[in-house]
Amino acid sequence: MLDLLVTNATLPDGRTGMSVAVQAGRIAEVTAGLRAPAHELLDAQGQLLSPPFVDAHFHMDATLSYGQPRVNASGTLLEGIALWGELKPLLTHEALALRALTYCDWAVAKGLLAIRSHVDVCDASLLAVRALLDVKKQVAPYLDLQLVAFPQDGALRSPGALDNLRRALDLGVDVVGGIPHFERTMAEGAASVRQLCEIAAERGLLVDMHCDESDDPLSRHIETLALETQRLGLQGRVTGSHLTSMHSMDNDYVSKLIPLIAESGVSAVANPLINITLQGRHDSYPKRRGMTRVPELMAAGVTVAFGHDCVMDPWYSLGSADLLEVAHMGLHVAQMTSQAGMRQCFDAVTVNAAHILHLDGYGLEAGCHADFVLLQARDAVEAIRLRATRLAVYRRGRRVASSPAATATLNLPGRPGRTAFQG
Repeated sequence: MLDLLVTNATLPDGRTGMSVAVQAGRIAEVTAGLRAPAHELLDAQGQLLSPPFVDAHFHMDATLSYGQPRVNASGTLLEGIALWGELKPLLTHEALALRALTYCDWAVAKGLLAIRSHVDVCDASLLAVRALLDVKKQVAPYLDLQLVAFPQDGALRSPGALDNLRRALDLGVDVVGGIPHFERTMAEGAASVRQLCEIAAERGLLVDMHCDESDDPLSRHIETLALETQRLGLQGRVTGSHLTSMHSMDNDYVSKLIPLIAESGVSAVANPLINITLQGRHDSYPKRRGMTRVPELMAAGVTVAFGHDCVMDPWYSLGSADLLEVAHMGLHVAQMTSQAGMRQCFDAVTVNAAHILHLDGYGLEAGCHADFVLLQARDAVEAIRLRATRLAVYRRGRRVASSPAATATLNLPGRPGRTAFQG
C-alpha cells in the first residue's frame, strides 16, 4: 500500500489528470490516471501540483528586524548597510534564532522549502553564523537551509573578514560569498573575487557573490567572477547575485559580457522586489529600476533564479516569504508577459533556483523527494497572477502545511448567495 497518492493533478509542464504515488518519502511513480490503495489520498481536482518554491537569495540573519534600532529613512542600500552595522552589537543568539525560526514557519506555510541565506561573517564572534547553524539543524526535517559565508563589510575592507570567513566554513557554512563592489577600490574588488574563488576551489565549495549591486555601469566584477570561474575550473558551481549594474551598462559591452557569463557556466540571481526598491535612488527622471537583464541572460542559456533577498529588515519593510510575489514582480519589471516568459518566471522560483542550490532529489519525477505544493490555480501563469493559495504543502510525503481555498461569498442585488473563486 502506498503512503500517499495524489490524483487528478495538473503539473507545471501542462500535463493534466496526473497521479503522483509516494512511498517512503520519495515519489514512486508519476503517471496519468493511476489508482492504487494508499494510506492518504489527495484529489487535486485539477489544481496545480508544483515542486516546492526555492529562494536562491536571502538574508535570514537580518530578517524580521525592521525598526531595530531605527528605520532606514533614505531607503538606500548604503543606509541599510550602515543600519545593519548599528544593529550587530545588539544581536543575541536567542533573538536571531527566534526571528529565523519564525521566518521558516512563514516559508513552510507558503510552500517555500529551500532557502539559500547569506550570513554576515564580519563579526569576529560569528554570532549570526552560530545561530543560523543551530537553526539549520532544527529546521532540517522540513526545510533545506543553505548558508553562505558573506563578508558584508568587504572581505578585504573589513579587518579579519577573510579569516572569519574561513572559520565560518570550518564550522559548516556551505558556500563562499563576497561583495566586491563594496571594497575600497575596483582593484581590491577584483582581488577579493580572486581570493574568494581560490578558497572555494581549495575546499570544493560553491560560490555565490553579491556582484555589482550598483547603478554604476562601470561596476564590472561579474566579468572577473566569470574569468576566475573558468581559471579555477568552477563551472556550474558559481552564482553572481544582483548584477544590477548590468541594467545601466552600454549595450555594446553587455553583448560581450553575457556570452562570457554563459561560457563560464556562472548562474545569476535577480531580486526583483529589492532591486527595484534600492536602485535608482540617485535618479530624478527617467528613474532606473535596477533589475538585471533577466530575459537576455535566459536567452543566452544562463540559469537565472529570483530571490526574495529581504523581509522586514534594514533594507526592506515588507515581504511575506511568498516567492509567487517575487515572480510576479520579476515578470512585470522584466516585461516577461508572453506565456513562455511568465512560465520562465515560475521556473525562476522553482526549478532554476533548485539547480543553483544543487538540491538533491528535487522535482516531480520518480525517485525525487516527495516534496511538493498544491496550489489553487490551473497552471503556472494563473498561480503567479493570483499569488495562489497553498492548499497543501508536503515534505517527504508528509503534509506540513495547509490552507483553506480562497473564496468569497457575494450577496448582490438580484444575485444572492453567489460564491466567487479568488480569481
